[in-house]
Amino acid sequence: MAKKKDQSDNPKENESFESKPSYGLKDLPGVGDATVKKLLEAGILSIRTLAMYPLKKLMDEVGIGEKTAEKIIKVAQDIEKMGFKSADIIWEKRKTLNKLTTGSQNFDDLLMGGIEPGAVTELFGEYRTGKTQLAHQLCVNVQLSYEEGGLEGGALYIDTEGTFRPERLIQMAVAKDLDHNLILKNVTIGRAYNSNHQILLAKEAPKIIGERNIKLIIVDSLIGHFRSEYIGRGTLAERQQIINTHIHDLLRLTEIYDELAVVFTNQVSAKPDVFYGNPLTHTGGHVVAHGATIRIFLRKGKGEQRVAKVVDAPNIPESDTIFSITEDGIRD
Repeated sequence: MAKKKDQSDNPKENESFESKPSYGLKDLPGVGDATVKKLLEAGILSIRTLAMYPLKKLMDEVGIGEKTAEKIIKVAQDIEKMGFKSADIIWEKRKTLNKLTTGSQNFDDLLMGGIEPGAVTELFGEYRTGKTQLAHQLCVNVQLSYEEGGLEGGALYIDTEGTFRPERLIQMAVAKDLDHNLILKNVTIGRAYNSNHQILLAKEAPKIIGERNIKLIIVDSLIGHFRSEYIGRGTLAERQQIINTHIHDLLRLTEIYDELAVVFTNQVSAKPDVFYGNPLTHTGGHVVAHGATIRIFLRKGKGEQRVAKVVDAPNIPESDTIFSITEDGIRD
């Protein structure tokens, strides 16, 4: 492989914190081999990850004292220059942001280009509204070139309801004239059997993201296990706190890794006190609503048609569009 112009012949100079995580962590003051090992076991693989880690979470998961935790987080933040930035610098970065196509031009236009990396997108709706179909389609589309609306990366799929089907990926890949064997190899599946397992799989994600060039994480669905395991009002506060932590773990990943998009599906419930308008609302309450960056409500239309409505987003007005679910996948 030809070297880039600025690439040195010295292999040490060419190593980045992400390509060799322990290289940066070992250089932190007061961090010995034992602490580095604990950091890696906790999924803290780089200086950037450490810089964003909550203090108490670091203390609990790594088993270090408060002063040591404060010190190494502060040094990591200084290295990453995590201070204030002017808005024009942020705008320059956003102008070059590659978005992930949904497969439908109408849907992409609604989202001003597609699914946004660096954000957590929620898809919620009743059964058979296309949530899992969209999740499968995104696993194929993320592998496309930038010119075709992809992110040239793989997908990590956390399946909590047993609805992942490789057969569907094959159908969608063949429809795009893609090598379905390659498509399947680039999708990593984790089957979550309970809420604790689901959280654990999300925490294990950093160990896979770098190895397999993951650009998309799917959680389908976010709330299913929590609804079945935490029953009654007495467990509500505990459930909400755990879900809140889980969502923020996912959100932190989008900040740590460039061009990483996170999409989770969510169920709905009916409000018994609503007599006019739509009685359906997402499950998970305000914790989920505040945790997601972009929230999209899906509902059935005529035949293959589905309606997607943006109900909350920082820069997208509340609006809707129509797309279709066909044998070939998501289309206009």
